[in-house]
Amino acid sequence: MDGIHDMGGMDGFGKVEPEPDEPVFHADWEGRVLAMNRAMGAVGVWNIDIARYGIERLPPDVYLTSSYYRKWFLRLEMLLVEHGLVGDDEIAAGRALHAGKALARNYTLADARRGQQRGAFGRPAQAAARFKPGDRVRARNIHPKTHTRLPRYVRGHVGVVERLHGAHVFPDSVVLGQGEDPQWLYTVCFDARDLWGADADPTVKVSVEAFEPYLEPA
Repeated sequence: MDGIHDMGGMDGFGKVEPEPDEPVFHADWEGRVLAMNRAMGAVGVWNIDIARYGIERLPPDVYLTSSYYRKWFLRLEMLLVEHGLVGDDEIAAGRALHAGKALARNYTLADARRGQQRGAFGRPAQAAARFKPGDRVRARNIHPKTHTRLPRYVRGHVGVVERLHGAHVFPDSVVLGQGEDPQWLYTVCFDARDLWGADADPTVKVSVEAFEPYLEPA
């Protein structure tokens, strides 16, 4: 979706200023928010793609004025309500008002350990790859109203395929409830001048991970 989360290539937000000796958490509640998000992901009510789409759906004013972990907290509230695990009245009250809804599986110590590891999303390919390294491709000019991993600033532009990564779960399909629908994943390299005009740094190249449905021959 063309929301505020897709802000790559935009101006006016200031520079990134790394914090020296930055702590893992700036407040205790941030650690609890991370743990709650990990726990809900581990029990399988939603996956990483649906979680990412939750962040994207935050209102722009909320998104721009919220810290990293406040966005995670607001996303968690949203998904819990949408999945019927918590009521709006309980969010407002700050405590449980109804009997809890049973989950399909319980959270265990093994889940806690597994939650620290990155998931595996590679899947068997459904067909041969359409492109190979060196092929010129154009990012499709698409504007889905739901989740997509194709950045807005590359849509309609021509790049060169650098690498194939195999077939992976297609996030756009998962968020629509249409299953994993594995698709080939490519690294595509774009010239900065093609993306942002002749004034862009001619030495800059931008590499994007793009699923095959995002691409067409150029």
